[in-house]
Amino acid sequence: MATNPCPCGYYTDPSKDCTCTPHQIQKYLSKISGPLLDRIDLHIEVPALKWKEISGNESSETSAELRDRVGRAREIQQKRFGDQGIHCNAQMTTLHLRKFCHLDEASQSLLKNAMEKFGLSARAYDRILKVARTIADLDGRDALQSSDIAEAIQYRNLDRSVWRR
Repeated sequence: MATNPCPCGYYTDPSKDCTCTPHQIQKYLSKISGPLLDRIDLHIEVPALKWKEISGNESSETSAELRDRVGRAREIQQKRFGDQGIHCNAQMTTLHLRKFCHLDEASQSLLKNAMEKFGLSARAYDRILKVARTIADLDGRDALQSSDIAEAIQYRNLDRSVWRR
């Protein structure tokens, strides 16, 4: 699913001015219901790329490297869930989350603060844990770290007050 940040499409663009009023932006974004947003794991803003970024030769992870890393993460998940009746993190229930997403004190505090600051739902809480578990799997780690929680929270862009002005 994809959407523009406002009717004209330039609300968050650093190089073009948005022509929308705050009311138009709010009305536009309010068409996406909270319950629908809750069911989407990742909410991210994808800014327009500049010519230099499109045409550049900066080295990054290749498609083959990414495919291998994702394959290893999937193997980790299949091994973890072998006797659980599920195959991947997205299928985890609340019981699975409690069993496989242990949070240290720093991670608990970070998640609690995000829940309170952004008014996140219980469903968003579960989604954050699933995404954090996947981030750790992609890094080949058994234990969740507060950085995994922080990154997963960052992927809940549309839950944050900046979008709901």
